[in-house]
Amino acid sequence: MSSTACILCGFVTFLVNTQPVHLLPEIITIGGLFDKGDIKQEVAFRYAVDRVNHEKILGTRTKLRTIIEKIPPFDSFLASKRVCNLVRSGVAAIFGPQSGQTSSHVQSICDALEIPHIETRWDYRLRRDDYSVNLYPHPSSLSKAYLDLVRLFQWKSFCILYEDNEGLVRLQELLKTPSPNEFRVSIRQLPRGDDYRSLLSEVKATLEQNIILDCKTEKVADVLRQAQQIGMMSSFHNYIISSLDLHLVNLDDFKYGGSNITAVRLIDPEREEVRDVMLDWESGRALHAHKHLDKDLINKLRNISFWTTETALMYDAVKLFVMAIQALDNSTDVQMTSLVCEGEDAWVHGNSLINYMKLVKLNGLTGNIEFDALGFRTDFCLDIIELGMYNLTKNAHVVQSIQVGTWSKKTGANYTRTYQDTYRKIVDGLQNKTLVVSFAFNDPYIMKKAGWEDLQGNDRFEGFCVDLLTEIASILKFNYSLVPVPQNLYGSRDRVTGEWNGMIKELLEQRADMAITDLTINFEREQAVDFTMPFMNLGISILYKKPQKTAPSLFSFLSPLSLEVWMYMITAYVGVAFLLYILARFTPYEWQNPHPCNPEPDTLENQFTLLNCLWFAIGSLMQQGCDFLPQAVSTRMVAGMWWFFTLIMISSYTANLAAFLTVERMESPIESAEDLAKQTRIKYGSLASGSTTAFFRDSNLDTYKRMWAFMESTTPSVFVSSNANGVKKVQEENGHYAYLMESTSIEYVVERHCDLTQIGGLLDTKSYGIALPPGSPYTSAISSAILSLQETSTIQLLKRKWWKERKGAGKCNTSKDESGSSSMASELNLNNVGGVFVVLLSGMGLALVVAIGEFALECWDISKEDEVPLAAVLSKELKFVFKCKGSSKPVRKKDSEIDTGDNNLYSTETYGYGAKNPLT
Repeated sequence: MSSTACILCGFVTFLVNTQPVHLLPEIITIGGLFDKGDIKQEVAFRYAVDRVNHEKILGTRTKLRTIIEKIPPFDSFLASKRVCNLVRSGVAAIFGPQSGQTSSHVQSICDALEIPHIETRWDYRLRRDDYSVNLYPHPSSLSKAYLDLVRLFQWKSFCILYEDNEGLVRLQELLKTPSPNEFRVSIRQLPRGDDYRSLLSEVKATLEQNIILDCKTEKVADVLRQAQQIGMMSSFHNYIISSLDLHLVNLDDFKYGGSNITAVRLIDPEREEVRDVMLDWESGRALHAHKHLDKDLINKLRNISFWTTETALMYDAVKLFVMAIQALDNSTDVQMTSLVCEGEDAWVHGNSLINYMKLVKLNGLTGNIEFDALGFRTDFCLDIIELGMYNLTKNAHVVQSIQVGTWSKKTGANYTRTYQDTYRKIVDGLQNKTLVVSFAFNDPYIMKKAGWEDLQGNDRFEGFCVDLLTEIASILKFNYSLVPVPQNLYGSRDRVTGEWNGMIKELLEQRADMAITDLTINFEREQAVDFTMPFMNLGISILYKKPQKTAPSLFSFLSPLSLEVWMYMITAYVGVAFLLYILARFTPYEWQNPHPCNPEPDTLENQFTLLNCLWFAIGSLMQQGCDFLPQAVSTRMVAGMWWFFTLIMISSYTANLAAFLTVERMESPIESAEDLAKQTRIKYGSLASGSTTAFFRDSNLDTYKRMWAFMESTTPSVFVSSNANGVKKVQEENGHYAYLMESTSIEYVVERHCDLTQIGGLLDTKSYGIALPPGSPYTSAISSAILSLQETSTIQLLKRKWWKERKGAGKCNTSKDESGSSSMASELNLNNVGGVFVVLLSGMGLALVVAIGEFALECWDISKEDEVPLAAVLSKELKFVFKCKGSSKPVRKKDSEIDTGDNNLYSTETYGYGAKNPLT
């Protein structure tokens, strides 16, 4: 508002609050034009005038007089004649009519005669004439309020149901929103008549949950009731009603539906002035004080609610006129003039009076009233109201429209309801409500009870999720009905059609209020439905046949050292023996006297021959020693270093041998997902429809992309319809199939199937949550309940119950630790040390072969030297060997060495092989 307008406004306020200088006429006539049948406006107009006169607002001598004209809503000609009748009576202002078709004709006559025209009707015109004001908020302002509400509620889409074209004008801001991608809007017109079910069914088929309803206040209850009949008044549906009189609609039928019904209003029933007027209205005292009102009209006044916006606006319009005429009286003498429509004269005070109306500020029943330069109401405030229930007693409620915020053109929508108020409303709406819960079978989350065919309802099922749901229901005090999903599908979106299946589809099509099982929270599902906070955290892992114990190798005693080390040890053994042989020949201290009794021997001997060096080295390596030792410093240094080497190597071998022989090793062909991706012999797969499949399908890691390509292209298919089938396939394929599934499910399976195990760690991190339809009001309440159960360790106790204590758990428990090895060393059997016996037997066999060779070679030498047959030598020697008597053997001599005297101790009888006896 300009500074000049502010000065004039202050001047008007000063004039109103000072003693009038001039006297108003005794009678001030105002005219009222009302559509036939519109008794509300007429009654409100009469009541406001009578209240002004009764309270003597214009003074003791001045009264308002009304002239009422009733006209058909669409008869402009008759309306013009009625206006001419009013101006001939000398009216100071004309109120009404409500019909837009006749209002423009009335306005043109008032402009020509300069008589103020005061309206309280909805008007979509963007500008007004000079002699007109309208107390009804302009449609652009109301439309902006609805747009702010949509943004406040963060609706992504909504459907507009409108009755006539005026509704589209009221909602024009929603249709021309600056950002076309901000939300999706669909528009449907309500059919004529009173049956809207077919249209509402079409809207329901689109799965739209947010509705903006624009229709007459009298039709709101019928539309909502029919929406309730087809299932569109659930807790997942939200309504914004464009009517400013929602407080007049009986909403008792919808108090238990849970739908969020929102509207705005101009009238605040809690304001003191409003309560005073209503008490006076309902008591009838003000009506009986005026004898000129007939009984029929009094009865009509009592039976008509004064809470409609238009009737309150009519009351405020009369008050506005009174304040303006008082201000005009303080500045000039007000004279009432009779005019004719055909003349050229105009009312001299009309221009001043209309200007005072535009400058006056009034706090009426509909809040702050002031106008801009165009005559439109500005700077008004709307209350944001919602359907709510107040507790009267423990078991009784009353339905009321509760104020939850305010809206103004300057500040927009302000939601004053706190989080605690919202949460309390949600919890109250949940109490005694029965929610349909969709689920998919999977052990141990939800399973069929033994003998479930003979049971009914929820008693047929058991499991971790059933117990969890029972705990949540006990906290929030609601009931639930478990319904298995067709084909036991969790929910995935078709890449081509974009349609969902499984439990997600049940939620989107509003056949279920909740979905629970081991349902993974992922990005794709989160975009489609709402999830509570997680009740379990996990990741994808590999289920595989437990690796078999490695069959002990015959030469397992070689395992402590690698083949490379064994080769280096043999090389070191040969090298040390050869070096010792060379050094012993170099050094003079290793050449010894072979006959110690002869101080001057002819020859010296070196005991470190090549064979003796090899014997010395092997004796040291075996830690047994031998019958000769090095004498020189150099050879002793070699021997010392070799002994140190053998000490370390034998000690390391002994220590490692104990672990290798006492620990049972497990042999598994795969240890991780990378091992799976690098081979094709072992097939692997996952659930055909679920988050695990989506993880590999959408992953950008090369390993997982390669795994997905393998799974997708493998024939026959490696995907299974359920986790139970996947477990069965792993068992039946006996090491040729690995199943990818959630770690918690694997934990449950390996507790009950001792031949299965988990391979590797987690491939990702994910969580299980409870899914609800998008925009569900129950998400926060159920999340709070889950958090409460986590803090009290209830969820951990439930998991222990179903994983560790129920349905065959614990039968695979042994004394082994998590690594699979025994906590105590097991005894060794022949399989562990059999190789040592083989080496011993092999050595003994080799020694026997060498001994036979030595024996045969010696017999061959004797046969050649003595020129006797080899067979005779062999026979003689074998007889001596197998005689097994005595431990001495005579020395064989040549014939020249045999003594022919009597002292000869040997004879050919005892030694010879057939040679002549010299004594014969």
